[in-house]
Amino acid sequence: MNFKVMTGYLYRIIISLVCVTLVACSDSQKLEPLVSTDVVVAFGDSLTQGVGAADGKAYPEVLSGLIKLDVVNAGVSGETTAEGLQRLPLVLETHNPKLVILMEGGNDILRNMSHVQAKENLAEMIQMIRLSGAQVVMLGVPEKNLFSDSADFYDELANEYNLVYDGEVMSDLLKSRDMKSDSIHLNNIGYRKLAEHIRSMLQEHGAL
Repeated sequence: MNFKVMTGYLYRIIISLVCVTLVACSDSQKLEPLVSTDVVVAFGDSLTQGVGAADGKAYPEVLSGLIKLDVVNAGVSGETTAEGLQRLPLVLETHNPKLVILMEGGNDILRNMSHVQAKENLAEMIQMIRLSGAQVVMLGVPEKNLFSDSADFYDELANEYNLVYDGEVMSDLLKSRDMKSDSIHLNNIGYRKLAEHIRSMLQEHGAL
């Protein structure tokens, strides 16, 4: 292969890679803008309910103040993904949200329950939320090992369903003593940091 042919070949490869990159970027998940009458549901377990925080200081309540929208705290302490899957239809029917912030699975992890089953339950929740007409934002929960990152099945779900997703914020917050009320829950400061991070996610992806 002479130099001219090789140069042309390399040029086509570079152009192809650029095109692939542009397509990947254009396919990145975007959220529809929220309006003042829209309802956001924060769905999850104790981290959503706000265990460890003072009254009114759980992240859904703080987020509501930050984004000036109705954010429903649909967190139930101790709930597993199987229990959440059973509860979700009534929550969706009752509140008819435009967007659901899904953060569940921590109790499955703490109780050494099947990650495969937790992933399947979360997948059903994601599909159910979308079928209701709402958008999904998902947050990952870390493994119970010290200083661990979010469980792998969250990343897998985010990729499979092209979700707006963060798998680091909860892990980062729980690594800081100043942000925690105990080993697995946040305090007032931690929940506020979480709410501020979610607001940034919503802004970045076009919801605000």
